Amino acid sequence: MHDWEMTGSASTFSGTVSGNTITNVTFTVPVRNLKAEKGKTMEKKAYDALKADKAPNISFTATSINLGKSNATGKLTIAGATKTVAFPISVVKKGNAYIIDGSETIKMSEFGMERPGFMGIKTGDVVTVKVNVVAD
Repeated sequence: MHDWEMTGSASTFSGTVSGNTITNVTFTVPVRNLKAEKGKTMEKKAYDALKADKAPNISFTATSINLGKSNATGKLTIAGATKTVAFPISVVKKGNAYIIDGSETIKMSEFGMERPGFMGIKTGDVVTVKVNVVAD
């Protein structure tokens, strides 16, 4: 089975800027906004794995994140399961906007997700989550 990517283009981000810190951070992506380059069949399998009918959003909340390079620690909710996570991010201010980039691997099994499959072949358990937010 080959790798595939899903991309979400609509999300919500909120936080309060205080000096070099953004506090009360909330980032939410609707599951059904994620689209697969490989088409509708792969999207349906991913939506089923993400339990989109019962848990329509993926979200991350954090007390604060810092400008520059750091680790963001907060609560990640996927498929209705919430775990505390820490992952590397970069937060850069450009004009009135803040650009937040991060990438981390997670295991689907840690969030109670079944690995999607096709014709008896299942995907791996590890997924890379990439975030690129432009907040203004």
